Amino acid sequence: MPGLRYDVIEVKFKGGRKEYYRNVHQLDLTTGDYVVVEMQSGFHVGAVSLQGELVRIQVKKRGVKITDDTKVIHRIATPKDLERHEQAVLRDLPALYRSREISRELKLNMKLSDVEFQSDNTKATFYYSSEERVDFRELIKMLASEFKARIEMRQISLRQEAGRLGGIGSCGRELCCSTWLTDFKNIATSAARYQNLSLNPAKLSGQCGRLKCCLNYELDTYMDALRDIPTIEKPLETQKGRAYLQKTDIFRKLMWFGYGAESTWYPLPIVRVLEIVELNKNGIVPESFDVLTPIGEKEHVTAAALNSDLQKLDAKYTARTANKKKKKKSRGPEGNTPRPAPNGKA
Repeated sequence: MPGLRYDVIEVKFKGGRKEYYRNVHQLDLTTGDYVVVEMQSGFHVGAVSLQGELVRIQVKKRGVKITDDTKVIHRIATPKDLERHEQAVLRDLPALYRSREISRELKLNMKLSDVEFQSDNTKATFYYSSEERVDFRELIKMLASEFKARIEMRQISLRQEAGRLGGIGSCGRELCCSTWLTDFKNIATSAARYQNLSLNPAKLSGQCGRLKCCLNYELDTYMDALRDIPTIEKPLETQKGRAYLQKTDIFRKLMWFGYGAESTWYPLPIVRVLEIVELNKNGIVPESFDVLTPIGEKEHVTAAALNSDLQKLDAKYTARTANKKKKKKSRGPEGNTPRPAPNGKA
């Protein structure tokens, strides 16, 4: 019925691991509450991370099947449950160090990254990463006798390992994989090329040693902007020489070209680049990036324009000469202005 609330709860455990449980007892839960959940053997304590219709969306997104066999939430954790849970958490770090010593003694090519003890101390899950298949049957026997618990070995990828351990990224914030990122998508080096990023592995790799997940965040925006950018398969031909594409400012729609022997780059708008490419296809070599008309095809008005400038210059100097003659006539015969005689006599 539409009035009933979705009774599946998302519960978060150590390392960001999330699982889904049925709230068959209709407990009044709040995000952040610690609850005791059913496990294959015993029980475990986790925190409620999501509930309501948002859980239905996440279940559908991850393809999780909710049936009558889905594990349930027993109760809200009591102070005694939380105390036992804290004691189990305190065992994680010493167990990790000891398990690494045992794996070195057995000369196993694997990296143990984390350990998680169940709240009732009946089971311990060891997370490891390895590039090859590992025979850890002898290791499980030694760990079971060492910690007096059922041992489960779970192999994880390097990205999952970084998500479990956490850390601070180059952006100064906590790693996305350990906070909100739930699934890992394939990241190719082409994502860096589309965004005009330097193909430097030290800058493009995250703490997991793989390409950063954030390379995909703005990739769709760049792909949309690149639709208007032409593909330059060969250099542009001008009278000055061949100009090679150096870089592209995708969002400002500018393409920077430089001649082979020069270190200066010239920005050209996309429209001008298309015009030059079209001229080159037709066998026309423009004079420069700014003047697209070839030298041999310039209009013959250049000489007339030059003559008009000379005529203006001649007219200017002719006017100056006429003004000088008028000034000389206004002066005396010796070139000085005549003075009047004293007392009015000549």
